[in-house]
Amino acid sequence: MAHLVTSIAHIGIRVHDLTRAEAFYALLGFEHVMGPVGPEPVAIISHPAGIEINLVLNAPAADTPNVLMDVPVKKPGITHFALRVTDLEAVQALLEGAGVTVTEGPINFPNGGRAFFVRDPDGNVVELNWAPKAAS
Repeated sequence: MAHLVTSIAHIGIRVHDLTRAEAFYALLGFEHVMGPVGPEPVAIISHPAGIEINLVLNAPAADTPNVLMDVPVKKPGITHFALRVTDLEAVQALLEGAGVTVTEGPINFPNGGRAFFVRDPDGNVVELNWAPKAAS
């Protein structure tokens, strides 16, 4: 049977303020494509690597806990997404230079990879991940 799924079309992230969300993701190379559009409304940002994020602009408060990560009783749901990077240390320096706090890591994986975690302005967890090239 052929694979029916070929890739992730986009990631939807609920945010409170479009300007602050776009400023954070712009640090990582994302650019505004369109929006806000639709009844929610949604703004679309895109990265040259082919990653699209839909910023859903309906979070009612500017600073609320992440209901999947910041509560004692853990519920099912997406806890984070990971972006593969070419230079983990450079990305960390860029984000920290812009005032973004590393919330976990850097951590080392058994395959030689490394990662660290940050929060976007709305508390969504983003993993920045570097992996060694596979041996040929």
